[in-house]
Amino acid sequence: MATYVVMEPPGRGERADATVLVRDSFTWLGLLVPPLWFAWHRMWIEAALTFVVMGLLSTLGEQLGLGLAGSLLSLLVSLYVGLEGQGLRIAALRRRGWHEWGVVQAGWLGDADIRYALEVEGHADEEAPVPRMVPDATLARPAQPGMALGLTHIPGRR
Repeated sequence: MATYVVMEPPGRGERADATVLVRDSFTWLGLLVPPLWFAWHRMWIEAALTFVVMGLLSTLGEQLGLGLAGSLLSLLVSLYVGLEGQGLRIAALRRRGWHEWGVVQAGWLGDADIRYALEVEGHADEEAPVPRMVPDATLARPAQPGMALGLTHIPGRR
């Protein structure tokens, strides 16, 4: 099963129709053609930066006479985009104001979309929990009686 990160747009009432599901996995197109993959997902700055870096590495490899090593350096950039491309895509959506709803596990994108829609529909009927006015006692610092590292501990003093 694949894991899909559900990203919801900022300030939209129709959440189920406007969401983006990003598969958290390796991207083969990101490996083969990183600048085009970034451009396809409207990540223009990343596309231009990847194009310039790959061009500089290839040119530097030719100027220094590295031969195959220069090409392998640009291949490292492609490998990075293949491995981290989806994470960079999620980060770009966050910068645009999108927020992460959660994670859905499914075999295919269509199944993930259906699971998300059913989950949103199930939570629409429930009321939001009332915020607590009194802090939870389990979150309080525990008392530290006795000695602490050879020094006496007096409650209430630091």
